[in-house]
Amino acid sequence: MLQVSHLILRNHPPEPKLRGTASAALQRPRQTAGPGHIHVLPQRVRVHPSAKQIVVSIFTALFCRALARRRWPAAASVVVCLALSACATTSKSPASLPHTGQPTSVVRAPAAGGPDAARFAAFLASFRTQALARGISPAVFDRAMAGLTPNAHIFALENQQPEFVRPIWSYLDTAVSPLRVAAGRAQLDTHSAMLDAIETRYGVPKQILVAIWGMETDYGADMGQYNMFQALATLAFDGRRAAFGQRELLAALRMAQDEAYAPATMVSSWAGAFGQTQFMPTTFLAHAVDGNGDGRIDLWHSPADALASTANLLVAYGWRPDEPVLREVQLPDGFSYGEAELSNQRPTAYWQALGVRTATGDDLPEGPNAAILLPAGARGPAFLVYPDFKVLLAYNHAIAYALGVSELAQQIMGGPAILHSWPRDEEPLDRSEALTLQTDLKTLGYNPGPIDGLIGPDVREALRAYQRQQGLIPDGFATHQLLLRLEQDVAAKAS
Repeated sequence: MLQVSHLILRNHPPEPKLRGTASAALQRPRQTAGPGHIHVLPQRVRVHPSAKQIVVSIFTALFCRALARRRWPAAASVVVCLALSACATTSKSPASLPHTGQPTSVVRAPAAGGPDAARFAAFLASFRTQALARGISPAVFDRAMAGLTPNAHIFALENQQPEFVRPIWSYLDTAVSPLRVAAGRAQLDTHSAMLDAIETRYGVPKQILVAIWGMETDYGADMGQYNMFQALATLAFDGRRAAFGQRELLAALRMAQDEAYAPATMVSSWAGAFGQTQFMPTTFLAHAVDGNGDGRIDLWHSPADALASTANLLVAYGWRPDEPVLREVQLPDGFSYGEAELSNQRPTAYWQALGVRTATGDDLPEGPNAAILLPAGARGPAFLVYPDFKVLLAYNHAIAYALGVSELAQQIMGGPAILHSWPRDEEPLDRSEALTLQTDLKTLGYNPGPIDGLIGPDVREALRAYQRQQGLIPDGFATHQLLLRLEQDVAAKAS
């Protein structure tokens, strides 16, 4: 079960991917920026769902969940909603749109006129003054913003809260599917000369770059369908990500001006990520490079530009050439699960002395300092993760994503799949259940840290203390069985 912190994956629109910050990225020369926090939610594994398919899949999952918990009225309600959703219409997938040498703009219907439209126009007028003061030409600004209105669909996505979470094994089933592995091998063959050149220049293995490419956009098949300026202007206008949106909107204007892009063709995700490997505009300004030597940087249509830029970004985040990313391992009986935190980097000899072995039972090969990762607790697979794994986390801030990239890269090169089974009978805690778990721990005298619904190191340590007191395996892994036991103990304490 994937936990609700830096391990979380949600079946809902993701948080914007923050690949670097904008503090100094708007002016050349381009500068690097540090990674964000691990708990930020990444984007998705793309499977090209239509809007109707998304709705149907969500209601189907909710129906199964209601049945599993014997909530019959809820199950009946979901059936009604599922039937209604079948009548919905869908829009054309961006994967089916023709390549014309320029990104194709697919803009969803804007919000209707009204007070928000007037406020939005006033916002754009104010932002125009700021942009011109930062060196954006009036012509570029006016061309990019012509006719824009706030996009109600983006407001809905930005404000949507998660209804349920997705187990890591389900995520990996899609992320490292046989189809995606085969497609990655084909891309490796098709672009072998280009990928070899990038690997030689930057020291980032070609299979890692191809895996990121596959994870982000299915090798360029799904790069988003929003006009970048409408998406970012909507976010910049109002809401909890206004500062983020304004920063990225200014960077997008800089991109259009410096690279002579036609604003109407600059397609992105709803949060402004764009291109084959889904850069943010500030990250483009800081790290994008011309990978094919044609004098332009086109992350939409040039795999060489996109993958060289991705390699350049990973190097800026601290990629270490010729080192492993992760290794599946076996843990010894009686392993102290408090050791299993990403912050606990130890030499290989330390883990070897504790009895940690490879997944096949062999001694651990020499390598850099590493940490033990248990993404599904004591019942799931265990991994040694090395410094380059943390670099992948800087690229996209979810452990499941970094694990997916690592495993996809390994299988693209003919390596084995994960050997240990996942606890597929487990069900993730949703946000409200995680809040209850934290509250229960605090009520019982443990210190779970802030009551925020995010299961991080403090919560895991509190859970381990509770599990030890209860005579359970102290892996700090939140399950429904553990939550039920906590609830019973809280009730007993109150009686």
